[in-house]
Parts: sequence; C-alpha cells; structure tokens
Amino acid sequence: MELSLLVTQAWDDYGLIDSGHGRKLERYGPYRFIRPEPQAMWTPASLDWQAHGEFVGGSEEDGGGRWNLDAKVPQSWPLSRGPLKFWAANTNFRHLAFFPDMAVHWDWMAGRLSQGKDVLNLFGYTGVGTLACAAAGANVTHVDASKKAMASAVENARLSGLGDRAVRWLVDDALKFMRREVRRGKRYDGIILDPPKYGRGPDGEIWELYRDLPELVALARSLLDANSSFLVLTVYAIRMSAVAIGELVAEVFAPLGGHIEVGEMAIAEEARGRLLPTAIFVRWTAAQA
Repeated sequence: MELSLLVTQAWDDYGLIDSGHGRKLERYGPYRFIRPEPQAMWTPASLDWQAHGEFVGGSEEDGGGRWNLDAKVPQSWPLSRGPLKFWAANTNFRHLAFFPDMAVHWDWMAGRLSQGKDVLNLFGYTGVGTLACAAAGANVTHVDASKKAMASAVENARLSGLGDRAVRWLVDDALKFMRREVRRGKRYDGIILDPPKYGRGPDGEIWELYRDLPELVALARSLLDANSSFLVLTVYAIRMSAVAIGELVAEVFAPLGGHIEVGEMAIAEEARGRLLPTAIFVRWTAAQA
C-alpha cells in the first residue's frame, strides 16, 4: 500500500488565494469568497481580504450557516477547466456546487480511460467527474439521490457540449443500485465513490458513512474484476484515517491483486504554496493498468 499526497494547483477559473485563522479565501471565476476552514490554523499571508461574499455561522459538523453576498454575485455563473464547463453557485452547504480538489482525480481518471470504457459514478452530485470521464470517451452511469443535483449535472453536460455523450443519469439510492447491478452480473471498468458522511436516498433511505462504507466497498469490488481499470474513493469525514480506508479496500480487493494508493488530498495556496488539506482518498488500479 502506497501513501501519497495529491495536490490540486490553481487554474484560470479557480484558486485558493490565501488561508489562515480558521478561514480560506478562494476565487471562482471573477468572484472571491471567504469560507470557514478549521484546518487553516496558521496566519494568513494577508490580513486584508477583499471578497464578494462570506459564509458565516454554523459548524463543520452540522453544515448550518448562511452566505453574506454582494448584490453583484449572480445565482450561478459558468466556470471551465480544460474542456470541462460547469456552473458555480453559492449553495446552502457552504460549497460552490463542485469540489475543486477533485481535479487531481479528474485528470488521473481521464488518463486511464479510452473510447467505450464503462464507468460508474456514485454520489455523482453535479457531475464534473462524470464529464471528465465522458470527455475521455467513456460510457458513464451517473447515480445520485438528489433530483436537484441531477438536474445540475445534466445542465453541466450541456454547458460542456457533452449532452450527446453516452451518460445514464439515474436518481437512485447508491447501495440499492449497486445491489441490483451485482445481481445482474454487471462489470465496470472504473468506479468513482464520493460518499457523504450522512445522507438520504430518494425514498428516505439513510446513509451513514461509518456503518455503510464496508458494504459500499464490497459491492464496488463485485462490480470490478482483474480487467477493470480503477476505483477512486474519497472521504471528507475528518475523523477517519486514510490508512483505515486503505486497509479496508486492500482486504476486500485482495483477490483482484493490483495496486492500492492511499493518502490525503490538498489544495496549494496561490499566496505561498502552503498546502490546505481537504480530504482523504484511496485509489485502486489493476495489475495491468
């Protein structure tokens, strides 16, 4: 098992400008926003932050709080990264409708895909990972429990000019969908898992990360084989160790052989290059990949 640090660097439409004193300052296209960041325990490069909005109140655990925004900030606005285009928006959950630290995975997956490969994206949210795979020629099954998130994903596909690609958009509970796919004997070339700490399926199903992650990994193993390309699993639960989920995946995937990479994800500050940790991850690749 290999320990790694994956770092997302700034691009034209996104950057972590500065961080410190429990906050971070980011740019999303032409707008700058301040958000809480408990892990930014250091002193920021500047004490004079200019922003178009700030998320205040609430805690990292309950997700509460509100945005204080300038009147000039629109309801949504388009961003791009390479061939991918997607809408940013100030959501009630403090983020901006996509997760920029996932860019390292978008590039990594695209480099391992070719025309006609089958990819499953579970908890697919607004679909930027789906679009990265579709742009690489893959057939993607995109599953999310939220109709609103699904509508945003479909709109992002249109914005990227990928609306005609082979993508199945399914509003469903992740575990129920995977169980059905296992019974059907389905196999995928790649699987993306980005589960929340807590969540609800479309019919009120309860998702709890610590309880349900082992079954999620086991079902993913059943949908992959030694000829598959990859598994990408990211976890934003700050009290879970990358080594712990790495050992879980290593145990379940042992019959397939291959390579396990685990570690932390981070975003590099533009001000100083300082690394702000964001999540932990596991990636499995087949022996022939």
